[in-house]
Amino acid sequence: MGEAVARVARKVNDTVENKADSLDLANCKLMSFPVGVYKAVRSVAEGIHRISLANNELKSITSRFVTTFSQLRELNLAGNYLHRLPEEITSLLHLRAIDLSRNRFRRFPEPLATVPALETIDLEENEIAEVPTDKLASMALLRSLNLRANPVGPEVRLLVRPLVPFELLLSPEEPIHP
Repeated sequence: MGEAVARVARKVNDTVENKADSLDLANCKLMSFPVGVYKAVRSVAEGIHRISLANNELKSITSRFVTTFSQLRELNLAGNYLHRLPEEITSLLHLRAIDLSRNRFRRFPEPLATVPALETIDLEENEIAEVPTDKLASMALLRSLNLRANPVGPEVRLLVRPLVPFELLLSPEEPIHP
């Protein structure tokens, strides 16, 4: 446990000291985003454009996280236990890519549909069966939506160009055996 805390502190200090535009807290065994980090990065939070929290044990992301790192362009939350996102995610006006693969989403995180700059959404290996196709179709800048390894319904497979302007990645359909 102490080793993991020390690793987080080291990574946060590197970001602050170097005024880096990224914060990498992947593989740190985090069960939640450490509250102490908010204070530590306060002076540089606006300059952080990329955060990776991949392969931790996060069950949720708080609205404070979203409002603190308001200039995010890329957010990697792959390999956690997330099943929802805070509504405030819609305030990330510069967010271009979000990786939510290998989480616990049962439905498409609808707040993402109103993030204006979003180009890439990775939701591979979740438990998503339904997708708000109408909302997705209105996402002007979306270029790629990865829904591989999700139990999506057949209506999602009808989402092809030119109906939607983005690439939709799905697992091949399982053959139906009589």
